[in-house]
This record gives sequence, structure tokens and C-alpha cells, in this order.
Amino acid sequence: MSEKQPRVVVYPPDDQGGRRVRIDGQISGIAHGLGDVIEFLRRAGWLDEEAWPPIEWRGGGPEAWAPEG
Repeated sequence: MSEKQPRVVVYPPDDQGGRRVRIDGQISGIAHGLGDVIEFLRRAGWLDEEAWPPIEWRGGGPEAWAPEG
């Protein structure tokens, strides 16, 4: 049985604090804050926060935007 990939993945901050965002297996862009993640979701068709798919936050939650280290 294969494990299904999460629909939305936000990767750990890079050395400039940007976080890569992948939606449905495609890179949506680099987010520099929660507002960017919300915009990527909106562009992918999720206009209502209540309908957002689960977001997998890697390397810290929605408050983590500084580079690790």
C-alpha cells in the first residue's frame, strides 16, 4: 500500500527565510510569510479557509520564517 502525499506541503525556511510551497505535487512558489501561502492556496482554487486541505508544515509551523540554525 502506498502512502498518499499531502496535498499542501510547506518546506523548511531556506537561508533567506523563504519556504517552498508544493500543492498537489507541484511547486507553487516560495512563500516569505503566511500571506503568501494563503495566496498560493487561493490561486489553486481554495478560496474559503474552511475548505483548505490539511497543510503539512516541515521545519516549523506557520510562525517559522527565519532560516534554521
